[in-house]
Amino acid sequence: MQWIDVRSDTVTQPTPAMREAMFHAELGDDVYGDDPTVLALERLAAQKLAKEAALFVPSGSFGNQLAIFTHCQRGDEVILGDDSHIVWHEAGATAVIGGVQLRTIASDNGTLAASDIEQRIRVGEDIHWPRTGLICLENAHSNGRVIPLAAMAETAAVARRYQVPIHLDGARIFNAASYLGCDVADITQYADSVMCCLSKGLAAPVGSVLAGSREFIQAARRHRKLLGGGMRQAGVIAAPGIVALNEMVNRLDEDHANAVYLAECLSKLPNIEADPADVHINMVWFRFTAELDTTELMAALRQAGIKANPPEQGLMRIVTHWQIQRTDIDRLVAVLQRIVCD
Repeated sequence: MQWIDVRSDTVTQPTPAMREAMFHAELGDDVYGDDPTVLALERLAAQKLAKEAALFVPSGSFGNQLAIFTHCQRGDEVILGDDSHIVWHEAGATAVIGGVQLRTIASDNGTLAASDIEQRIRVGEDIHWPRTGLICLENAHSNGRVIPLAAMAETAAVARRYQVPIHLDGARIFNAASYLGCDVADITQYADSVMCCLSKGLAAPVGSVLAGSREFIQAARRHRKLLGGGMRQAGVIAAPGIVALNEMVNRLDEDHANAVYLAECLSKLPNIEADPADVHINMVWFRFTAELDTTELMAALRQAGIKANPPEQGLMRIVTHWQIQRTDIDRLVAVLQRIVCD
């Protein structure tokens, strides 16, 4: 049986072109700075993200935490959304690695009001206060929503007025650019540093990039080594990242269209709430409105060859990616239809 895996876009397998690139990758020692494939990836990533320099890192969480560690001093305060990936899904690493405290703000589906951020910036040198060291934004948000450029521009204006840097968790920034119909640089212009994942919808097997000024990346490179992220013949995993940035970014619209198609199909089923207008990228969130036997649901999905994460409090997420076709979605919808209509 050919499994359909819709748990996340992190499950993507590398494309044939990526496997070929891995096989033929020219290698060196990245800690010494002489792996030509890693260097090529970092140059390409910096160009794509419109920053002076970039650094190859093992994962998105690593890149976010490395950015916080590099921007901030111990005891600093970081302003960010209370529903952000850094708060919810990075294992409290900001306390362990960066030694910072988080000052969270309630968001509107991932969008932070610039006025709320401004109210929380520490102004002055009161010895009782932590220093505001960083503002973290997320686009696309891990809830699947894309943040409007106007909101980012307003936040950037506040940050620059108070001389507080902005780090952008851009794990799915190319998805955000696809939805907005803009260049990635139109988003990254509002951040001092940005992290982008290569291993989600872009389908590379591993790795992310952190980009920013040359000075920032130089400091981050030392901190990457300190955290155990110095890699050796890393060109074998950097090579598919080059393919991801050159080829896979151009097909994300297909994943988004498939996600909208799924939401449209689900919206027609009884006992399910799904709104295609809420689908910005490759994530579909929907709610079961009637009592559901989760064990029965997951068993039916497995029997049909579908890997999915179970619903939490009635809410379920499906993620499309390059290995999910319309026929796969039809198969998924048919299982859900049997469950909700019985």
